[in-house]
Amino acid sequence: MSTTHSARNGPLTGVRVVELAGIGPGPFAAMLLADLGADVVRVDRPGGAGLGIDPAQDLTNRNKRSVLVDLKAGDGPATVLDLVERADILVEGYRPGVAERLGVGPEACLARNPRLVYGRMTGWGQDGPLAPTAGHDIGYIALTGTLGMIGPDPGGPPTVPANLVGDYAGGSLYLVVGVLAALQHARAHGEGQVVDAAIVDGAAHLTTMIHAMLAAGSWHDRRGVNLLDGGCPFYGVYETSDGGYMAVGALEERFYDEFVRLLGIEGAAPPRGDLARWPELRETVAARFRSRTREDWTAVFDGSDACVAPVLSLREAPSHPHLAARGTFAEHAGAVQPAPAPRFSATPGTLRTGPALPGADTAEVARDWAVPSLHPQETSA
Repeated sequence: MSTTHSARNGPLTGVRVVELAGIGPGPFAAMLLADLGADVVRVDRPGGAGLGIDPAQDLTNRNKRSVLVDLKAGDGPATVLDLVERADILVEGYRPGVAERLGVGPEACLARNPRLVYGRMTGWGQDGPLAPTAGHDIGYIALTGTLGMIGPDPGGPPTVPANLVGDYAGGSLYLVVGVLAALQHARAHGEGQVVDAAIVDGAAHLTTMIHAMLAAGSWHDRRGVNLLDGGCPFYGVYETSDGGYMAVGALEERFYDEFVRLLGIEGAAPPRGDLARWPELRETVAARFRSRTREDWTAVFDGSDACVAPVLSLREAPSHPHLAARGTFAEHAGAVQPAPAPRFSATPGTLRTGPALPGADTAEVARDWAVPSLHPQETSA
């Protein structure tokens, strides 16, 4: 093995993963497996299948290796099946039926390797009326009720939470949980299987607690009027005098008392339990926050149990003292990026390599995985 990949560590050391190149939640799931030590080989296709950015900047391909295989060529499917024979997990994110038409669907792969875990990442799932149609995160979370509950104003539109809730929380993370659970079963019973990870399923599953509150009558089925959706004046975001924002999450009584004391509104704040006066309480809190800068308020609440934090930008976050002390962000080859998570005391995940360049590792993987059908000359992208 090469030096960069022989120093592998993490709890998934020894696990081999084939990733059929795609974009979004599939590559992120494969990155998470790679961060935890798995040997992830990304099968790139000639012409690329990325985000339209320089592959050297695509951080979701860190800690992986890449080979070039044209699945539409005569020997393409056979080459992928040679990799599958030696793999524990395969991850693909095609529309239903595409992998089958390319000759690398579950039936072909499991016939070659009965212990394989075949992970399928889609938005709508492998069946149902919408399964064959195109979609994106915003549509998936819209249909599950997840988007409709996000936003501070009951009379305004929902707030779009980037593509974090659907693609990555409801998609990638559920795929990773699924393939690792299936891997445990395969190792115990010698039986592989297909994992159908649909973003609509995962995004719906994420709302389980909210559905419990809805059933109990403690959650109203409209946004901006509930405890955790911005309706509560002591769980929300407030602007400061310099145009910054502070996030307040002082839900429990003792934390709220600390919050009111440090904010300096002990005598002016109406009772927190009087819901009819919540608008008045909100304005009292807002007016006080508008009197000082974000930096001032950060210093006031620093180290307290008031559950108040400054709202930082993506570029500001890595420099926050707590995140810096924990190493929540790391720098590799000049690129600042989130460090592997979660953390393990005995087998920590690490940033071993930067983004895999399409086809750059073909010869190395052919040697390490003993796959003679991989041709090093294919690396000329």
